[in-house]
Amino acid sequence: MTEVETLLADARDRLAGLPREALGDWRTPRRVLGLARAPRIVPAGSAWHLGVLLLTDDAVLATGEIVRARQEMRRGFTAESQRRRAATAAAAFRGGFAEGATVHVGWTVLDPAQVTGEASSGPLALRDGVPAVRWSAGGGYQPLGAYLDERIALLRTPPAGA
Repeated sequence: MTEVETLLADARDRLAGLPREALGDWRTPRRVLGLARAPRIVPAGSAWHLGVLLLTDDAVLATGEIVRARQEMRRGFTAESQRRRAATAAAAFRGGFAEGATVHVGWTVLDPAQVTGEASSGPLALRDGVPAVRWSAGGGYQPLGAYLDERIALLRTPPAGA
């Protein structure tokens, strides 16, 4: 077991009993009587959301898009990106998620065993022999142990108003 895998296993133990968020996968339903049906996001499990990482019982994932499921309705949009987000939220609702449920879509599976030497897996990497995580695309690396400690503390005692 690598040092990264050990840190993640320890994090899972500390996260036991804390709330998880839903994972979703895009599905295109079969045609009915030759008519196409709207795509939907179906449940694909749950994970603890730790910033740029999603931790499941047996895997670590890189966070993708995060939406709140909501019923589709007519809206006026000032930007195409708003229209796409609303369509994604409606697809999650069509897929069976409750109104307002947080759903992670477009996540990617990471391989913690691959994080050795100069190799990395998504935001996970080794920097000067220390497991690290890149917390944003333009940001630097932070030691994985400290990052997990901070994120778990935020899950245990969220800031007021969160």
